Amino acid sequence: MRTVSRLDDLEVHVAKLSFLAGFGAGYVLGAKAGHGRYEQIRRTWERAKDDPRLQSLAGVAQAKADDALSSLRTHMGSEPPPR
Repeated sequence: MRTVSRLDDLEVHVAKLSFLAGFGAGYVLGAKAGHGRYEQIRRTWERAKDDPRLQSLAGVAQAKADDALSSLRTHMGSEPPPR
């Protein structure tokens, strides 16, 4: 069983706090915008997500991210750093 370090524990708490802050901000902004604005954003997203240009850009971004990660792994080595 792996012992959780203090840094790992802090990272988990920061991640949870960030998620809650984002959720709260989205809730407040969404409530202020109202249902009409929500529907407008939803319709725009529905049209955009199927757009071939967006799909192409997403594919390019994914390939670049994969290449960067592969390069980083090669540069750093495949073993995780010692703790």
